[in-house]
Amino acid sequence: MTSSRAVVLLSGGLDSATCLLIARQEGREVFALSFDYGQRHRVELKRAKELAARYGAAEHRVLRIDLPGSEASVLTDPSRAVPRNRLGEEAIPSTYVPARNTLFLAHALAWAEPLAAAEIFLGANALDYSGYPDCRPEFLEAFEKTANLATKAGVEGSIRFRIRAPLLSMTKGQIVARAAALGLDFRLTSSCYDPSPEGLPCGACDSCLLRAKGFQEAGLKDSAIRTTIE
Repeated sequence: MTSSRAVVLLSGGLDSATCLLIARQEGREVFALSFDYGQRHRVELKRAKELAARYGAAEHRVLRIDLPGSEASVLTDPSRAVPRNRLGEEAIPSTYVPARNTLFLAHALAWAEPLAAAEIFLGANALDYSGYPDCRPEFLEAFEKTANLATKAGVEGSIRFRIRAPLLSMTKGQIVARAAALGLDFRLTSSCYDPSPEGLPCGACDSCLLRAKGFQEAGLKDSAIRTTIE
């Protein structure tokens, strides 16, 4: 079964926003899914809402996940500091959240099946990123196989689920260039792991450094910095 519907994991960051636009460009009816998992950079949820509204998502849901081991990541443990100016120093950085993409994809699959949405998009990147194990192609291929083995639609053959990671082998510069070509308003995105209370990026965490690298490689100016959160 070929479906015109797709579930897009939308964090509110640059990569997931680009995936949303790619899905729209391919003619998909987009159902956007975001997660509140106790992350310190909660401003991204506001950005996700803005992106879903701006770019015509048919529906946008924000699900709450209570992680059992919140102390395992600096993104969910406010007592720990987010590393700054240390990009690439850790094979798997302290910003890694255990099983995050596994949980996200499982929830997306649980929504995709009743929607008859054959595709799930996510902004995973294995080429120019921080070394997260759940962004590797091996993991995504394994989850796609699981999706088709663990669902009624997959077993009966009414839907062949696909895990779409169109940015997987792109550099950050290529991602920025693709997003610009698709017309993404970068002001609607937030990438920082440790923003100020006003939502301003720190400029020094891994995600900020990667974003800056991407804009530099693409020869473009990042228009996302805001002085306040509306």
